[in-house]
Amino acid sequence: MRLHRLDITAFGPFGGARTVDFDALSAAGLFLLHGPTGAGKTSVLDAVCYALYGAVPGARQGNQGTNLRSDHAERGTRTEVRLELTVAGRRLAITRQPPWERAKLRGKGTTVDKAQTWLREYDATHGTWKDLSRSHQEVGNEIEQLLGMSREQFCQVVLLPQGDFARFLRADAEARGRLLGRLFDTRRFAEVEKHLAERRRTTEARVREGDAALLADAHRMQQEAGDAMELPELAPGAPGLAEAVLSAAAVARSTARERLALADCRLAAAESAQAAAERTLTDVRELARLQRRFTEARERAGRLQERAGAHREAQTRMERARKAEAVAPALDLREAADAEHRRAAALHTRARGRLPDTWADAGTAGLAAAARRAAEELGGLESARRAEQRLGELVTERAELDRLERDDEDVLREAEHWLAEWDTTRASLQTRIEAAQEAATRAEQLAVQREPTRRRLDAARMRDQLAGDTEEAQRRALDSGNRALEARRHWLDLKEQRLAGIAAELAASLTDGEPCAVCGATEHPAPARKVAGHVGREGEEQALAACRHAEEQHAEDERRLGVVREALAAATAEAGDTPTARLAEEADRLEQEYARARRDSSGLHSVREELRRAEQERERRLAARQQAAVRAASRLTRRETLDHEQATLEQELAEARDGADSVAARAAQLQQRVRLLTEAADAARAAEDTAQRLKDADARLADAAYRAGFDTPQEAAAALLDDATHRELQHRLDDWQSEEAAVRAVLAESDTAAAAQHPPADPTTAEETAVRAARRLREAASARDAAAHCCAELDRLSARAADGVRRLAPLREEHERVARLAALTAGTSADNERRMRLESYVLAARLEQVAAAATVRLQRMSSGRYTLVHSADRSGRGRSGLGLHVVDAWTGRERDTATLSGGETFFASLALALGLADVVTDEAGGVRLDTLFIDEGFGSLDDQTLDEVLDVLDSLRERDRSVGIVSHVADLRRRIHAQLEVVKGRTGSTLRQRGVG
Repeated sequence: MRLHRLDITAFGPFGGARTVDFDALSAAGLFLLHGPTGAGKTSVLDAVCYALYGAVPGARQGNQGTNLRSDHAERGTRTEVRLELTVAGRRLAITRQPPWERAKLRGKGTTVDKAQTWLREYDATHGTWKDLSRSHQEVGNEIEQLLGMSREQFCQVVLLPQGDFARFLRADAEARGRLLGRLFDTRRFAEVEKHLAERRRTTEARVREGDAALLADAHRMQQEAGDAMELPELAPGAPGLAEAVLSAAAVARSTARERLALADCRLAAAESAQAAAERTLTDVRELARLQRRFTEARERAGRLQERAGAHREAQTRMERARKAEAVAPALDLREAADAEHRRAAALHTRARGRLPDTWADAGTAGLAAAARRAAEELGGLESARRAEQRLGELVTERAELDRLERDDEDVLREAEHWLAEWDTTRASLQTRIEAAQEAATRAEQLAVQREPTRRRLDAARMRDQLAGDTEEAQRRALDSGNRALEARRHWLDLKEQRLAGIAAELAASLTDGEPCAVCGATEHPAPARKVAGHVGREGEEQALAACRHAEEQHAEDERRLGVVREALAAATAEAGDTPTARLAEEADRLEQEYARARRDSSGLHSVREELRRAEQERERRLAARQQAAVRAASRLTRRETLDHEQATLEQELAEARDGADSVAARAAQLQQRVRLLTEAADAARAAEDTAQRLKDADARLADAAYRAGFDTPQEAAAALLDDATHRELQHRLDDWQSEEAAVRAVLAESDTAAAAQHPPADPTTAEETAVRAARRLREAASARDAAAHCCAELDRLSARAADGVRRLAPLREEHERVARLAALTAGTSADNERRMRLESYVLAARLEQVAAAATVRLQRMSSGRYTLVHSADRSGRGRSGLGLHVVDAWTGRERDTATLSGGETFFASLALALGLADVVTDEAGGVRLDTLFIDEGFGSLDDQTLDEVLDVLDSLRERDRSVGIVSHVADLRRRIHAQLEVVKGRTGSTLRQRGVG
């Protein structure tokens, strides 16, 4: 993987758009990323990680949408990171935009735009970029597949964090295992351990369940067999459990079969005894029944003899009732005719009583004639009814005309009153419209003046602030200039002193017999000696470094002073010389006038709308007044027509009413008269008809009674029986006859008569004997069923136990095999001599590879003194850990890495980080990592060690790698020419590349 270009916009401390050309920086092989603390050096690495994985490293993740956005960015600028890189032979461009809260395009408030991601690939054939995906998940999967590393591995392998590897170097085995586990993704081995442990627990549970089921079946067999089965005390998992259960079950089954054979014999004997007792009981009960039957028949015959007289009287009464039934129709007819005659006579009397005295003595024909005359007069009132109805309609219409006339008068009065005020109303509304229009014009003028005034006020406030900043910047620039001059003077003094005593330095390297480097002489009779206060090379270089640092600080202060002065000049040009307070007063005055004008003009639309509604109301009032006048003229003509028609109808109705209040009242009188006359005539005719029918019925009744043998109709009526009495009497006669026949039949039976000759039967004793036999049979049957059920249940449970034993055999074998494997991978087995878990064993192998790869570079950094080795010393609960020791070639002893000094710890951890990067790269499938970054840690090295470390890093170019060092150590700026400087400013940080083509 090689980085080419990084574009950053509104990201972290970078407020605007910034670009990093990694191709130019990587050309030197080794480049420096430096800048003051807090400028944003680490943010450059965060941008690389965010472009690749959509997240920043470690604890800096947080809310990606808000924490990543620069506080210095302009409101309309969206945060974006774009990275061009080559990986696996493909040149890709990744663009990511985190979520962004921006102002709404319409209305007030804000809205959140979703995160965006683009992945493009460069087509070298056509020289164009082509889009691959815009999906976050697809882009993430593609990048992780190409790099072969997760984000955590990338941050540990490419962005080498020295602090983390120093902790890794000094950490205990547990902490070292957690880091290696994340880098090498050994979770699958931990999952294997977990899976085997789960399998062991599962198989153990299944075996225990099988043993528990087997024991449960054994206890149930013991319950069924009772004392015939003895079961030893056993627990699930006990050895010999299956054999003991099966053996006890076989003994119980044999005993149960013997008991079943005995129960069968007892049941057969009980069945024979019960059958004999049942036959005896049946014979005794039959004899007792026949004896009771004969006795009851003799008793019934005696009771019949006692009731013989009553039976003969009932027969005589029934015979007279049959004769009277022939007279019954005539009696019913005479009673119906009499009842009908009485009803007709009563109706006739009531009808006569309702008639006036005029028709009290009139006959049937006279009443009918009077009714016809009244009906004819009633028919002649139909035309009078219509005239009376029309007269009511005329009165209603006349009243409606009067109401409409009053309504129109109200409309005319309201219209006249409203129209009289129209001119005043229109003038008032026109005045309000003109005032609102003038206020709107004033508001537009003030709106134009507000923005320039507000800009001048902001510029004036910035001018006042920058004036103080300029004085402070001038003071700092003056102080740093003095310090730079003093440092340069001090360096020149030391340099002059060193030149003055340079002979002593040269003399220090003279050896007798060796030629002098200056004059070539081999004898050195009087070499110069160092005097007190001699200045050496180291002192001069320190003074030179201090001089350069002071000059750089002075140049930075001068640059800052220039920036502040430029900003002050721009603010002064915008604000002028007007005091800020006066500009603030002017801005406040404009705001107040603008607000007042807006308030006065806000009612323009409502006043215009009010004028429009008033004009519409005026048109409506005029139209209403005109329509009311037209309706008044038409009503005058209609009223005259109605008055003439009303007079005609009133004269016609006076004649038809004949003194009544209305035609309806006169019609009601006539209807009442017709009804009464008709009812009286009908009642008279009905009374005459019913009297004749009653006379005919009396004659037929007398003739029927004589023919039936009765002297008078009254005797025939007395002989009749009602339905209930007839049924009761017939029922008594039938019962007598049935009882007599039944008694004769029983006394005539031969077996009944023969049973009466025997001694009395005793069914109680026979029943007790049968009950005892049945009880013995039930007991024998229950005993036999229990024995049969015991045999069947023991057979079933034995078969299930045997089947359970067969099923448990492979489960036991599987459990033993899985338990051995789980113990082996967990480090608890005796076969695991090192007592190491599987994951720890794999990590130990990886650690050995890392230590070997790190040693190659560590020996160069330490001039062959130190070597890193993996230690298998046991730690914690007697298991082998992930120890890491260092071998000191000077002493020949192996010691813990925690005993290294600060500088030794740095280059040891750096070597470890580089070695780990190589191992993880190989583990990731051989993906080339052509660009690496090393973050901090160089300040703890002396000059010689720093040179050796830089030589090792520079040697990485042999593998075509470029290494970026992130540091603020000043000496590295002199040693490394290719530099990316992060410059911190008030409006955000900027980037500058130096020492590149």
